[in-house]
Amino acid sequence: MSRAGLGLLALVPLGFLVVFFAWPVLAILRRGFADGGVGAALVAGETWRLAGFTVAQAAGSTVLAVVAGMPLAFVLARVRLRGVGLVRTLVLVPFVLPTVVVGLAFRALWPDGGVLSIVLANAFFNVAVVARTVGGLWAHLDSRAEDAARSLGASRARAFRSVTLPALLPAITSAAAVVFLFCATSFGVVLVLGGGRFRTLETEIYLRTENLLDLTGAAALSLVQIAAVLAALLLGAAARRRRETALKLRAGGETARRPTGGEWWVVGAAGVVLGLLLTPIVALLLRSVSTEDGWSLAGYRALATTGNDGTLQISGWGAAVNSLLTATDATVLALLVGVSAAVLVVALRRSPGRLQHGLAEGMDAALMLPLGVSAVTVGFGYLITLDALPGDLRTSPVLVPLAQALVVIPLVVRMVLPVLRSIDDRLRQAAATLGAGPPRVWREIDVPLAIRSVVAAAGFGYVVALGEFGATSFLARPQTPTLPVAIASLIARPGELNNQMAYAACALLMLVTAAAVVVIDRIGSGRVGEF
Repeated sequence: MSRAGLGLLALVPLGFLVVFFAWPVLAILRRGFADGGVGAALVAGETWRLAGFTVAQAAGSTVLAVVAGMPLAFVLARVRLRGVGLVRTLVLVPFVLPTVVVGLAFRALWPDGGVLSIVLANAFFNVAVVARTVGGLWAHLDSRAEDAARSLGASRARAFRSVTLPALLPAITSAAAVVFLFCATSFGVVLVLGGGRFRTLETEIYLRTENLLDLTGAAALSLVQIAAVLAALLLGAAARRRRETALKLRAGGETARRPTGGEWWVVGAAGVVLGLLLTPIVALLLRSVSTEDGWSLAGYRALATTGNDGTLQISGWGAAVNSLLTATDATVLALLVGVSAAVLVVALRRSPGRLQHGLAEGMDAALMLPLGVSAVTVGFGYLITLDALPGDLRTSPVLVPLAQALVVIPLVVRMVLPVLRSIDDRLRQAAATLGAGPPRVWREIDVPLAIRSVVAAAGFGYVVALGEFGATSFLARPQTPTLPVAIASLIARPGELNNQMAYAACALLMLVTAAAVVVIDRIGSGRVGEF
């Protein structure tokens, strides 16, 4: 692709990131610094207590997710048994569940919340990242090296420690970095389960921005959070490169087989983990039909109302319709930007020269930044900057889809980019040799090979946008809430009917998400991109 073509292609993702991410975030930080006191806030004991708790709960959740995900990774990669395909789908469901749904599911198990419930809920979210990322590499490892170690007298455990585990470390490190990033920026789970007792940097930024209007303190906390996120992104990028190299070096044939001997213990451990993952889901479903007077569908019937004493300004079903429409707009926008960005990164990497390769690496990392910056910071930044654009977008219905698209774009890139990168360039060169121009090469080679990942990314993006809560809770108007925002409003107000409505709405969101995951998994043949 020519330099002019690369420049035009770069306008879409870079223009979007600059206008709808960098500008609002920098505006908030600048306003915080202008008020003075950021330096004092950075050295305050409370700031570092919050940072310490954020890192500690994220580290605990990451360790737990890795430990729980490894047996599942083994089953997905090396086990050939009836039902493994169902396990692959079920494992993915928690990853795309709305945070409010997971928070209420764990509150149904632990009504008092607390640190343990926060750690468990964050790990619950991210077991799929470990299972599918590590399993993707494990499935390609040549099992003959481990068999050779066994034939030389090594026990199964020692062969795993000496041969398989070192080979899996790039994937484990990559998955752990991503899980830590997600846990450190967790918002809905901490808000629901932590209450006012336990706060992370993310929830404290929300409190100081929305309730206290303390932009100085919020800016200081944002700086600390961004520094932690950058460290996780750098570690994740390095590990991801090592994992891709490992896949290329070790790619082999089918390695799945029926378990033997001690492998059944690992399969049993995976079954226990799967049962634990399903426990909060079952608890939420039961809670949605349980009342003080026994079993009832009162919560589902109440979705046609606005709750006790008009808690909502529209009915629960109206909020659901808002969610569907908003998620559709966000997904279309995220696909436009994310696919353009993935194509640009691949084109830069295929170009000769270190500068282009460096630009590709930098852009790849920059596209992940929206996952690590407080959604509240972005939302509040929209309110103080977007009036400068034509039409004053602050009052536009596209404001919420814009914020949701920022969350979805990194997932689209992570799903589409590896697929585009894996396309053998010799196919494209052969097509060009036969007279096909660049547009036809893309149409005949790249599009057919990548279309499944794009469709799966659209499905993932849709369910993630459907459950997005952080920025939406700050930007959605009371008369047009999405379903997660309506759920948060219902649980914040007393009344048995409000609680039943909230749990019923959570159950509906969860069922829609599970159905979408089943379709996505079938489209992606079990694995798409990095998931």
